[in-house]
Amino acid sequence: MSLLKRAAAEFLGTLWLVLGGCGTAVLAAKFPEVGVGLVGVALAFGLTLLTMVYAIGHISGCHLNPAVTIGLFAGGRCKAGDVVPYVVAQVAGAIVAAWILLTIASGNGTDVLAGGLASNGFGEHSPGGYAAGAAFLCEVVMTFFFVLIIMGATDKLSSPAAAGIAIGLALTLIHLISIPVTNTSVNPARSTGPALMVGDWAIGQLWMFWVAPILGGVLGGAAYRWLWGGRD
Repeated sequence: MSLLKRAAAEFLGTLWLVLGGCGTAVLAAKFPEVGVGLVGVALAFGLTLLTMVYAIGHISGCHLNPAVTIGLFAGGRCKAGDVVPYVVAQVAGAIVAAWILLTIASGNGTDVLAGGLASNGFGEHSPGGYAAGAAFLCEVVMTFFFVLIIMGATDKLSSPAAAGIAIGLALTLIHLISIPVTNTSVNPARSTGPALMVGDWAIGQLWMFWVAPILGGVLGGAAYRWLWGGRD
């Protein structure tokens, strides 16, 4: 498969991830009488990823996340030449998704940007008021285990056909744990799209949602590679 087609798959997959996950948070989480709440948002992120694993996993590997791409590179599962094109495609997909979501959500006259458009944050912009240190640690640890699970679930000695279920459920669990802390990033692209639409504080805090997930992803990839003795 050509790099262009693989990058295009990453673009579409990340667009779907951000539109499905953030879209649920913005449009449905608190909707009168039928709001899906925190659990619904967590499931939405997990389901969007699960569906894309089976839709494009055989094309691009379905990273949809710069921290995953860089983590898989650290773990020996991603070629160096794929890293930059994948990351660019992922960020572009997230930006387009955030624009689509903003356009849809503004359709009833609501000031969506005032609500943050599901942006990630810490301190006064953390859903639970968690400080920067707690938010940073949470993002590192959550992404560490996310990449570790991805590498384990897709290992040739595992059950690759069922990998999408494990990976989707992992992302659901991560959101159940960390939505109150940071609104859950573990994905720099997912954070960048909404932040660029909101501007102001969201861009000011965006650095954390690049640095912490990438650090966690690298540690997770390296840890799995060490556990398996570099066999991959």
